[in-house]
Formats: sequence, structure tokens, C-alpha cells
Amino acid sequence: MMKTNLKSKVEELKDEYSELEKQLADPEIITQLDRYREISSRFKEVTDIIQCANELAENMEALEENREALKNEEEEELITLYQEENSILENKIEKLTRKLKALLIPKDDNDVKNAILEIRAGTGGDEAALFAADLYRMYTHFIENKGWKIDIMNSNPTGMGGLKEISFEVIGKNAYGTLKFESGVHRVQRVPETESSGRIHTSAASVVVLPEAEDIDFEIDEKDLKVDVYRSSGPGGQSVNTTDSAVRITHIPTGMVVTCQDEKSQHKNKAKALKVLRSRLLDLELQKQQQSIARQRRSMVGTGDRSAKIRTYNYPQSRITDHRINYTSHNLESFMDGNIDELIEALHIAMQEEILNND
Repeated sequence: MMKTNLKSKVEELKDEYSELEKQLADPEIITQLDRYREISSRFKEVTDIIQCANELAENMEALEENREALKNEEEEELITLYQEENSILENKIEKLTRKLKALLIPKDDNDVKNAILEIRAGTGGDEAALFAADLYRMYTHFIENKGWKIDIMNSNPTGMGGLKEISFEVIGKNAYGTLKFESGVHRVQRVPETESSGRIHTSAASVVVLPEAEDIDFEIDEKDLKVDVYRSSGPGGQSVNTTDSAVRITHIPTGMVVTCQDEKSQHKNKAKALKVLRSRLLDLELQKQQQSIARQRRSMVGTGDRSAKIRTYNYPQSRITDHRINYTSHNLESFMDGNIDELIEALHIAMQEEILNND
């Protein structure tokens, strides 16, 4: 028999299926394109769940019939056949049960959105800034391989080719859902270019991944903002703009400060800064939710803790270690070239397993 909680969820979805079917046949809804797409998308999700549940129920019924027949079977050859078939059915039932649970996991509406990535050099001085630049290049290659686009919001380069910080938007379907587990402190262990004695140093950079927030996600009151304008500057403080085009926005209630200076237009810089601010405020709410969930089930992947050390890049041993899921790879050069798909997939599987095991 299917577990009671799974069965009740599926029964509820069967009622929703009937309602969605009626709505899709409603001429008035058909004329509302956005609403029709939304209902169609949900209808497909519910259909997939019900089909999986029906297949699971059929296999469970077949297994129960086989077990009953086996009780009264005396012929050795048929007993062996029943046992072999039961083993196959049990395996299918286990896989279908996990698939059904996975399909029933609520979707995060933010996953489909564009993402905003912020990379900041941490402890380690110039070497940390160089590592921040390496991380930026790594993500750039990954994003390009996905066919997505990048729009730089703000950057603060150093004279040595490093980055004190950089913020950029990743434009692509499911960008946030794909990259959201990259948030945290990334550590690097290597001999710095500036080190003459050949000693290995440990430096760090922080990565924050935010879902792009629309106006409807987070409304900002202009009264809560303090907007300053100033001249943009490049590495070493040299002026790169002769007009006051750079923008600094302070959100008074939270104390958040966002700067943007990469555009020559003050208006464009302000629009980008507001986009980042809105996304940070939305992310603040998401962090609270994630931390609450993490406390309930001791989540290791999606804690929302931006200060957690999540990954170490060890250059002497060509090793990458993600400490949350005990993932280790010895292909650092390829990883830094943007081939990070395997780890990203492993993190998503770990989170899914965590949810299923705590369900």
C-alpha cells in the first residue's frame, strides 16, 4: 500500500487536476495568455505526479497479487519466477516512490529567475583579490557554456588584475535555481604570485547569489533611500569619468549600501543599484526562511548562512573540496575553467535527498 501521506497528497492533486482541466477549457481564460500559460504549466506538473502515482499503484498491486499467489504455489519453477518478478517489482516501486516524493517537493518560484552574483575579496590582501577575479572568470566560463548572458552591475578592480568586489547579473532561465548553492565563503590554498619564498597561503573570497527581484516582489519606499552621486574611479583611484555618474544608495531601515559606477549614465547606474538593492532585500527574507528550515532539519546545503566556509580550492594538490556534502575532485584546472556542472548537480541532489529523508 502507498503511504497514507503520499496517498492523501495525490488525492488532493486529483481534485486540482479536474479543476485545472475545466479552467483550460474556459474560453475566457484562453484569451488571458499569461494566466493560460500559468495554468498549463501547473496542469503539466500535476499530470506528471498523477501518472507517476498511478504507475506506482499498479506496480504495488502487481506485487501484492504475486505475493498472494506465491503463498499457494508449490511448483519450484513457478516459485522462482514469482520471486524474480517480485524482486524487479520491489526495485521499481522503490524508484517510483522516490520519484513521486521528488515530484511532490514544492517548487521554489525564485528558481526560474535571473540571478545576481556578488563576489568580494576576503582575508588575504592582494591574493584574495586575485582569487576573487579567478572565481569571476570561473563563473563567467560556466555562464557562457550555458548560453546565458552577463551584465556587470559594479566592479572594483585592483592594479594587479584582482577584484576587491564585483556584482553582475546572470540572465538566463533557471539561473538562480542553478547557482543558489554557490553562496558562502570560498577558500584558496596556493603559493601567491607575490610570495618569493614559495610558502602556501590561505586566502578567501565570499560569494552571494541573489534571485533577481521584480518590482512586485519587493516594493521600496523612496523615503527609505539616501542617494549619493559621485565620480567613478578606476584602479588606484584614477578618474574614469568626469561627471558625477556613480551612484551610492543607502537603504535607511536596514543600513544596506549599494554602489554602481560601471555605466556612464547616472540614471542607468541608479536603476542597476536599485535592482541589486531590491534583490538583497528579497534575499534577506529568503535567508530568514532558509535558516528557519535549517534549524528544523539541520540542513547542510541550504542554510542561508553567508559566512559559512563552503569550499576549498587546493592548488598544490589540484583538489576542490565542498565541505557541505564531502565532495572532492582532483581536477582543479578544469573546474576553474568553468566545468562546475558535476558539483552543482551533486549539491542539488544532496538537497533533494535531504528533503526526502526528512519528509
